[in-house]
Amino acid sequence: MGTLAKIRRLHLREGLSIKEIERRTGLARNTIRTWLRRDEMSEPKYPARTVNTQLDPFKATLSGWLKTDTHRGKRDRRTVKAMFDDLVEQGYRGSYGRVAAFARQWRAEHAGTAGKAAFVPLKFVLGDAFQFDWSTEYAWVGGLRRRLEVAHTKLCASRAFWLVAYPSQGHEMLFDAHARAFAAFGGVPQRGIYDNMKTAVDKVGVGKKRVINARFEAMTGHYLFEPEFCNVASGWEKGIVEKNVRDRRSSIWHRAVKQRWADLTALNDWLGSECTSAWAELNHPEWPALKVADVLQDEQPRLMPNPKPFDGYIEVLGRVSSTSLVHLQRNRYSVPSEHAHAVVSLRLYPTRVDVVADNARVASHPRCFERNQTFYDWRHYISLIERKPGALRNGAPFETLPEVLRKLQNILLRHEGGDRVMAQVLAAVPVHGLEAVVVAAELALEAGKPSGEHVLNVLARLKAGGNAQAIEAAATPLRLQVEPLANVQRYDRLRADGRLHEGSSSGVQP
Repeated sequence: MGTLAKIRRLHLREGLSIKEIERRTGLARNTIRTWLRRDEMSEPKYPARTVNTQLDPFKATLSGWLKTDTHRGKRDRRTVKAMFDDLVEQGYRGSYGRVAAFARQWRAEHAGTAGKAAFVPLKFVLGDAFQFDWSTEYAWVGGLRRRLEVAHTKLCASRAFWLVAYPSQGHEMLFDAHARAFAAFGGVPQRGIYDNMKTAVDKVGVGKKRVINARFEAMTGHYLFEPEFCNVASGWEKGIVEKNVRDRRSSIWHRAVKQRWADLTALNDWLGSECTSAWAELNHPEWPALKVADVLQDEQPRLMPNPKPFDGYIEVLGRVSSTSLVHLQRNRYSVPSEHAHAVVSLRLYPTRVDVVADNARVASHPRCFERNQTFYDWRHYISLIERKPGALRNGAPFETLPEVLRKLQNILLRHEGGDRVMAQVLAAVPVHGLEAVVVAAELALEAGKPSGEHVLNVLARLKAGGNAQAIEAAATPLRLQVEPLANVQRYDRLRADGRLHEGSSSGVQP
């Protein structure tokens, strides 16, 4: 438009010829004539320039992905980087910038007209606060695609973060996530910033008033940090960890989804290593010349010392059935038969279930989040099997016996009264220990034709040898000045004296 206006001024106002305008502007005469013939000041339009790129064969695919993402929730939408990786797998050899430019243009054309809110940026000093939040993710664990709750803990100053995956958002998971995060950070900040999650807040009052959960408050008192809660539906007040949820989906979790994990322990170990690796790779947003790991190193001396982990169990009551099983969340766990029909306490941890009776732990099982599962410990039924040895043949708990004891059981049950003999062998486990009984059974099987008496005899000899070694190894400050000597001739003299006495009493001359 500027060139067109200049040509019109030169010709119409100054009266220059087309040839003179050509000399001054360097434009062709035909171009100058064409522009001067127009009645209105309008910018000339030229045909759009067509450029062939390597993305052209994949534009339809990429457009379909972008359109599909508009119908998904924000949590499930893929990033442009993830789409670029998928295009590379399909044969795309172009640059990431071309894909990102196309995605920006597509989204701009299909963007809504809704306005966006404005926020005030926040700044935190070292050691001041951390933010915590949950996110719902999916991954293949144990051969199944499972829904997981991922705990995100992030330091507000250094921006170091820690991720742990759990089956649910229960109290025991919340407490364990804090213990793991504080151990990874090397200390505890002064404050913790949360939303109004049910495991922390029992009731939301007016303004900032909250009725804090008693168990959660006990955890904060253990670690000595002050909890703070955001306003209702105001997630931007903890925007650092909210952004962390989005960033970790694109940088870490999208790779976890593509793998298969044997259990949650393997997944959490991998997440921990990925977090520590990211600290050394990511630049700090406020000090781009430093990595997150560098700023964390400066923040650690300002954190409070990390105490021992909070004993974050959830306690529920349960009644033991006549089969020595206690029900919990549609699963059954065995309890020593002495506590049948009694009310016991179940302490729930993220990875185990402890059974407490009379202020003492009587059983412990790995925790299961499936349904309709039964977990036996055959040692809980030993005292019962002494009175009912016939149950050994089809007893469900005894299917988990060690392989050596199962071989011994199969041999003994072939004979009459073998079940009672096997019950005697198992009764030695609480007295001598499982390892000693297994070793004795192995030695009896190696000798051939094992029996209950053979196993108990071998066990007694093993225990006697162990006691002798313990006595021999005992240290004492007393020392004998004259060591006793073994003299077997004294026994022969006693025999000779006895024979002489016997002969004289019977009247026989020696």
